Amino acid sequence: MIVITEDTFGTAINPLTKQMEEIKRFTLTNCMQMKVQVITLGATITSIQVPDASGHMDDVVLGYDDVAGYQTPTNPYFGATVGRVCNRIGNGRFMLNGKEIQVARNFNNKHQLHGGFIGFDKVHWQVVGQHKDGITLQHHSPDGHEGYPGEVTATVKIALTEDNCVHLQMQAETTKATAVNMTNHSYFNLAGHVGGKAAIYDHHIMINADKITETDADSIPTGNFTSVEGTLYDLRKMVNLGERLKALLPINGYDDNYCADKNNDGERVNVIAKVSHPSSGRWLEIASNQPGVQLYTSNSMPDTEKGETPLHGKNGALYSKLGAFCLETQKYPDAVNHANFPSIILNPGEKYNHEVIYKFGICRNSGCAKHD
Repeated sequence: MIVITEDTFGTAINPLTKQMEEIKRFTLTNCMQMKVQVITLGATITSIQVPDASGHMDDVVLGYDDVAGYQTPTNPYFGATVGRVCNRIGNGRFMLNGKEIQVARNFNNKHQLHGGFIGFDKVHWQVVGQHKDGITLQHHSPDGHEGYPGEVTATVKIALTEDNCVHLQMQAETTKATAVNMTNHSYFNLAGHVGGKAAIYDHHIMINADKITETDADSIPTGNFTSVEGTLYDLRKMVNLGERLKALLPINGYDDNYCADKNNDGERVNVIAKVSHPSSGRWLEIASNQPGVQLYTSNSMPDTEKGETPLHGKNGALYSKLGAFCLETQKYPDAVNHANFPSIILNPGEKYNHEVIYKFGICRNSGCAKHD
């Protein structure tokens, strides 16, 4: 039986209504004592507590203790629901039904990143359902917001299962043709959120994809694909993440969209990535019905080795570069500008449906790195 409790995380000014509102927090707990916490600000996952091989519980996602933390300008979207369109839109514009759409350019004053200045991560979501295994949150994005046509009604159902799965279902409908490509932006460290770079280097990873989307210097897709065969991007078999990162450091780590389209057709939910941390025994599998997954190794977080000030996170934790990884399931970045990419256009009468499952487990022997 999943136990659901509710409390107040704090208060904040709604960026759309300008009214002071309560930010609610929900805690989901299963029979294994795994806990997931979600707040209505940004439909954000603030905590995931799971056991290690010896039964010790750790929080394995990065985040903040309070509302103020999540509202700092340096918050790198910790745990948030991101939209309308996650990732990047080149030059902040695209053609839609013969008309040029100009959206907000919040990335280098040139491109759009993660939905603009006030994306789904910064709005206050409403609680529209509480179920036996989780909650459903909803947001009405106004017609024209951040430059996007159509009023979009987005929902996120977050559920916890007894076998330690966090199941997210993101859906959306629109009143006019528009673009929608949502994701969850949780930052994981299976050693615990305080583990930092040293622990990340001890992780092992597999992504079931044979190509990535080629990008330019601004990380905007060119429309071409790069085969991972024989490269540092080939993660089709479990490899040590630290060894790969050391080899990639001149390029600044991973921030790449892996094409998992051979495994997903928008209907089936299949495993597309696996990560393990042998020292703790924890592993994570990510399954989704989306054709892409962005691997990001926190390259843009403060580089303390260069004297930059770390982010001050939960319970006094200090977060810095390469201290966590993200696996953001999605359709491809900048898909609105590439006809050969899976479409992210949503029309009236259609329903956007994105499912992702984070399954946690433990192994108690040296085979953990080879988890399958």
